[in-house]
Amino acid sequence: MSLSDDEIERYARHLVLREVGGPGQQKLRKSRVLVVGAGGLGAPLLQYLAAAGVGALGIVDDDVVALSNLQRQVIHAAGDVGRPKVDSAQRFIERLNPHVAVETHRLRLDASNAQELVSAYDIVADGSDNFATRYIVSDACFYAKRPLVTAAVGGFDASLTTLRPFETGPDGRPNPSYRCLFPAPPPPGSVPACEEAGVLGALTGIVGAMMALEVVREIVGFGEGLVGRLLLIDSRAMRFETIRYAHDPDTPLCREQ
Repeated sequence: MSLSDDEIERYARHLVLREVGGPGQQKLRKSRVLVVGAGGLGAPLLQYLAAAGVGALGIVDDDVVALSNLQRQVIHAAGDVGRPKVDSAQRFIERLNPHVAVETHRLRLDASNAQELVSAYDIVADGSDNFATRYIVSDACFYAKRPLVTAAVGGFDASLTTLRPFETGPDGRPNPSYRCLFPAPPPPGSVPACEEAGVLGALTGIVGAMMALEVVREIVGFGEGLVGRLLLIDSRAMRFETIRYAHDPDTPLCREQ
């Protein structure tokens, strides 16, 4: 199906990019992306994916909007306090781009539902705020063979990577999984939650937008992404560093390959 006149005008700046163009925009239009978390990372991520013309956005979040969220969760407003985040996010996206279908999942991902939910989408972006959910999401993507863009923010620091462990890299070795990078979660209580440690609001905007860029790049297929590379951000020094990590055959998931 060709783009409508409204879509051609809306996505004009994409269409003139040689690396995107009409074929790339059609790929975005046909794609289904699951976003885990409609908070600090999920808010800008959803904004830019909707603006880019992703065909269907699934939103997973079981929380309601709180006043303390509004310092960084920019798709929610003061009038949304007390409302489910998935509903607030859906209203925002529908106002921004009516061409995007929004599918809300007001639930907490766990081992009983993650696999089925992840399998219904083409790519997953995880902006959750806890290690338990990150491991559940990454394991579900591993088994469902779905690409995963995952990020974390704490205080003034952030990290971002992309995972395709079901494929091999240019060297012929399997790509690393999340457990190759982080074999086990830290002990409970060793990493302070956002409520205790704080988070710089603008940093979540930067990282959420970068997550959207990685998702778009994965869908359209241009440039070099972050598979096997971990981007580290120190906002105090405005320092960006990328480190490489590799497949570890000794992790439990990799032993199953």
